[in-house]
Amino acid sequence: MQNPKVSILIPFKNTAHFLPACLDSIVNQEYKYWEVLAVNDHSTDNSLNLLKDYAQVDSRIKVFTNTGEGIIPALRTAYYNATGTCITRMDSDDIMKPNRVGHMVNTLVEYGKGHLSVGQVKYFSDRGISNGYERYEQWLNQLTSNGINYHEIYKECVIPSPCWMAFRGDFDECGAFEPDRYPEDYDLTFRFFEKGLKVIPCNEILHLWRDYDSRTSRTHEHYAQNYFLDIKLHYFLKLDWEKERPLVIWGAGFKGKTIAKKLTELKIDFTWLCDNPKKIGKKIYDNELVHFRTLETLNSPQSIVTVANEDAQLEIRNFFTSMDQKSMHDYFFFC
Repeated sequence: MQNPKVSILIPFKNTAHFLPACLDSIVNQEYKYWEVLAVNDHSTDNSLNLLKDYAQVDSRIKVFTNTGEGIIPALRTAYYNATGTCITRMDSDDIMKPNRVGHMVNTLVEYGKGHLSVGQVKYFSDRGISNGYERYEQWLNQLTSNGINYHEIYKECVIPSPCWMAFRGDFDECGAFEPDRYPEDYDLTFRFFEKGLKVIPCNEILHLWRDYDSRTSRTHEHYAQNYFLDIKLHYFLKLDWEKERPLVIWGAGFKGKTIAKKLTELKIDFTWLCDNPKKIGKKIYDNELVHFRTLETLNSPQSIVTVANEDAQLEIRNFFTSMDQKSMHDYFFFC
């Protein structure tokens, strides 16, 4: 396959301040066989006019209007009009490295169908990057460098939403943008995982990820913590839960309580572990919290860990190791 066409899907809404840098980074790609499908999600600033100006100069850039509202309908509109063999997404406030598209196309062609090309990312911001984002970036890039992104899929989104590429056939097999489930990037990552797309390792920073206060992932309710937990539990129960094994929850903070409540509503039995003496023996949602060593009395349990403290996580991992339990089979970190 020589020089496959790449469809770059870009939903945009009120990002006029950032669009020139974004579009220039695409126009200046070393790889030239691409098209941009940019979908206006009801912008009230100058974004649409900017896109139209670029489209007049470069015929590879095409502009559409979102017939619905929000990122998922916008992505569907873009994908419906896409004609490329390879599919990728781009955020309208980010910047591509000059070799991003070419690198991803070349690795996909080299590895073939059934693979997902990803790249390392770097956050940038006019005000500087928080420690939390720095740690997320380092964690994500370490996974990407080894192609082991799925190993910690239940912790956070392990495929950066604006920095992946797949063959169109594989993307369709994963359901494209059909589900109405937010956050859409995390849901898509789980579907890549479900369908067995293998992640191609990458040691290069290919994408510059902009952070600012009004960024959608910071402000929209669809990206609140409870939506992430809904997706984690949905796919855990679908893909990894073995019904004949005892199910266990670790931790009684916000995430632990949220998971416990949902399991209770689904009428799924579980054992709820805790190491806080003040909580052990108490009942929440009619489920009593018990000491974590209760795990040793259960026959081949599966554990959902909702404990966020890193030191505590290390202790829990060591405890699992002492019981010869394996990550992503016997236990799953949800944070």
